[in-house]
Amino acid sequence: MKKLHFAIMIHAPVQRVWETVTGKETYPKWTEPFNPGSYYRGDWSEGSKMLFLGPDPKTGKEGGMVSRIAENRSYEFLSIEHIGLMSDGVEDMTSEEVKKWTPAFENYTFKEMNGDTEFLVDTDVADEYEQVFTEMWPNALEKLKELCEA
Repeated sequence: MKKLHFAIMIHAPVQRVWETVTGKETYPKWTEPFNPGSYYRGDWSEGSKMLFLGPDPKTGKEGGMVSRIAENRSYEFLSIEHIGLMSDGVEDMTSEEVKKWTPAFENYTFKEMNGDTEFLVDTDVADEYEQVFTEMWPNALEKLKELCEA
C-alpha cells in the first residue's frame, strides 16, 4: 500500500471548497478524471456508509467503492475509509482482492489562508494503482479549483 499526498491552493473560501467537494451536483464534476459519470449514494455524516459509484469502464455496469465516513469536522477535515468494492449492485468486503487493500483511507484537509483555501489530499492506494492515481489526482484537483473559483 502506498500513501500519496496532493495539495492545491484554491482562491475561494473554505466553505465553498467544502461544499463543492461534497455537493451532489458538484461531486460528479470534479471527480470526472477518475471515472466519468461518477456519483455517490449516502451522506457525509461521521460513521455513515457511502457508496462511490459510476459506470464500470469495461462493462458499463454500476460499480465502485463501499466506504464509511471515518471522521467529519465540517470545513476542516474529512476522512473516508474505503472498506470494499461494489460491482453490479453486489457489495464485496471479504474477497482476497479486497483484503489486499482494505482498509484504505482518503483524507481531505481544508486550510483557510487569508480567504483562500489550501486543499490537501492524503490517500492510500494499492501499489499497482500508484501510477494511475498519481496522474488522475492532479487533474481532479484542477477541476475542483475551476469549479470553486468560477
